[in-house]
Amino acid sequence: MAHVLATAQPLALLKRPPPPKASFGDGNDKAPKARHGESESDPAVGLAVARPEFGEHGGVNMSIEASATFTVMEPDILRRLFTGELGPERDQLYIYSRHFNPTVLALGRQMAALEGTEAAYCTASGMSAISSVLMQLVGAGGHVVASRCLYGGTHALLSQFLPRTSGVHTTFVDTDDEEAVRSAMKPGETRVVFVETMSNPTLAVADIPMLARLACEAGAKLVVDNTFTPVVVSPARLGADVVVHSMSKFISGGADIIAGAICGPACLVKAMMDLQDGALMLLGPTMNAKVASELAGRLPHLPLRMQEHSRRAAEFATRMRRLRLHVTYPGLPDHPHHDRLSAMGNPGYGAGGMLCVDMGTEERANSLMYHLQNSTRFGLMAVSLGYYQTLMSCSGNSTSSEMAPDDRARAGISPGLIRMSIGYNGTLDQRWAQFERAVTLMKQETTSASASKLI
Repeated sequence: MAHVLATAQPLALLKRPPPPKASFGDGNDKAPKARHGESESDPAVGLAVARPEFGEHGGVNMSIEASATFTVMEPDILRRLFTGELGPERDQLYIYSRHFNPTVLALGRQMAALEGTEAAYCTASGMSAISSVLMQLVGAGGHVVASRCLYGGTHALLSQFLPRTSGVHTTFVDTDDEEAVRSAMKPGETRVVFVETMSNPTLAVADIPMLARLACEAGAKLVVDNTFTPVVVSPARLGADVVVHSMSKFISGGADIIAGAICGPACLVKAMMDLQDGALMLLGPTMNAKVASELAGRLPHLPLRMQEHSRRAAEFATRMRRLRLHVTYPGLPDHPHHDRLSAMGNPGYGAGGMLCVDMGTEERANSLMYHLQNSTRFGLMAVSLGYYQTLMSCSGNSTSSEMAPDDRARAGISPGLIRMSIGYNGTLDQRWAQFERAVTLMKQETTSASASKLI
């Protein structure tokens, strides 16, 4: 069959897979070890050495396998596929694209290479990746320890949806506090520790090696959302068991695709695709093959894009500080986790493309964003991130609005916090002039409003 080129290696395996941990989910894993000195620790190297996928007729781009269902040459092959005797990883045989699709599987191989994991599976959205992993690993009535500062959708999943539908309960803690994390663990109940590499939107940096050690001690799995920091940090190489992504963001780079990914051990992916009780197979968050093809063409230049996102974010943060704005950026020396990110990060990729400006009040935040978009064209008021243009939103009333006000306050999300995803189009000096002009207009507007009140 023509599609065999896409799956000549088993289930997105790397050419040099990492040493396997103990069987996934048995609670007896040995302490995780970071492998940060290997040549493959540079994600660009990992992508470059991953086996290339060629098109059906020798094209330099892989073919799109758009079929929903697949034929076989002998009647008995279908039976053997359904019993697991045959499959895509061993025999390049497929059943149905909700199970495995050659194009999506090839993208999974790239994602495994990017994150340094044994395998990866790509899904229809980032939230589908997160929810499927949690449902697979935690199970009904299980317990999760999670960071108190998470993307609003993830927080709602853990605090509202999973308790209602599955009896899963979550303890939200300051994951920077080792004792708080250890105390939150419930022996025999805690199945997952969940954090974001860089928290959305406050940009706190998780201590992944420490959390991996605590999770391992408790017989739990550390699941890390690496959406904000692809290429910048490689959580699996620091001890994380599973890495999830919203590929809609930096990985896509075009704000035109919704997609997600689960990166981890091959046995986890196989379990999640089990025909009888696999969360991915039975919930069906299937990625379209055309989307997979689009993303496969964008991954090779992700390292270059992240370098420029990081370079500009660092420069803007430094200049904003000179304007006496309250800016948060992990690349600034006074960020509380600057040294941690420097130690965990992959050299040469900076501190990522996200920064925050706290204007104190929602009114002042809205005024600045209005002028940045409508007066000077510095960026766009929109949720999401990783676009080539700068995107900005007031997190408290948008991407973190699912959280209760008290939860937002505990997470450090103030009403005037503007989250910015710094783009790279235009020149840096051109964009900075636009930013300065918007700040001036906002101040003039504030002065005029104050004067009017005195009249």
